[in-house]
Amino acid sequence: MKRTIRVGIVQQACTNDLKLNLEKLHRNIASVAQAGAQLVVLQELHNTPYFCQTEDTNLFDLAEPIPGPSTGFYSEIAAAYHIVLVTSLFERRAAGLYHNTAVVFDTDGSIAGKYRKMHIPDDPAYYEKFYFTPGDLGFEPIQTSIGKLGVQVCWDQWYPEGARIMALKGAELLIYPTAIGWESTDTQEEKMRQLGAWVTVQRGHAVANGLPVIAVNRVGLEPDPSGQTNGIQFWGNSFVAGPQGEIIAQVSNLKEENMVVEIDMNRSENVRRWWPFLRDRRIDEFEQLTRRFID
Repeated sequence: MKRTIRVGIVQQACTNDLKLNLEKLHRNIASVAQAGAQLVVLQELHNTPYFCQTEDTNLFDLAEPIPGPSTGFYSEIAAAYHIVLVTSLFERRAAGLYHNTAVVFDTDGSIAGKYRKMHIPDDPAYYEKFYFTPGDLGFEPIQTSIGKLGVQVCWDQWYPEGARIMALKGAELLIYPTAIGWESTDTQEEKMRQLGAWVTVQRGHAVANGLPVIAVNRVGLEPDPSGQTNGIQFWGNSFVAGPQGEIIAQVSNLKEENMVVEIDMNRSENVRRWWPFLRDRRIDEFEQLTRRFID
């Protein structure tokens, strides 16, 4: 029997006005849900601008508990449109302890599960180690009414190990809410190399695991509040790849855009029969992967 899932992608720009951001998110979620989406995926830290361009202790005020105000807001939306909704929130676990956390809501508005970002970058304009404690929930797929979701967040998308573990634990889709872009001083050639690498590595996760990949990035220029850089031009290009890495759909890098994509879930079964990578893994020879570097 054919099994498909219609996925809604919301790629949008953010402002400093939280209320306006939430109103726009609500409209965009409603738009893809009314177009038939059963699963809706939002970008990383979608409630606010990407605040990690600077280190500012006052910005911890943006964090909130889970459950909290945002989970209440998105729970109502998920239930109202009867969708599975993947969100990305700044979690306040305790004073001085914060996480970059994806929260997944089921079609009745209940929290199906959450994932705390495991890999935390610390680069110019991406000072995430200042704000986020590395995740401690592991790479655990989240069971929902439409399937088992392997949700990770942004920097995690560069690491094949996380995708593999999600696949080994039965994930049916790999999902990456994302906030990544260009620095204006990079050459056009360098910008294209970076974008190509971002798409390629995630298509590789699809191929290696025989699973569809959904990557949702933000878009638009966000200035650096400190003025030390020219800000980040988030490159959009949100896309869905099939289990052989084929691009099923991709949006632009210049504008806000919603998209609904149908994924054939039976295809993973067939691809894994043709290319049985899991069967042929030499698990008896992989113990060295737990080392930082093999000197």
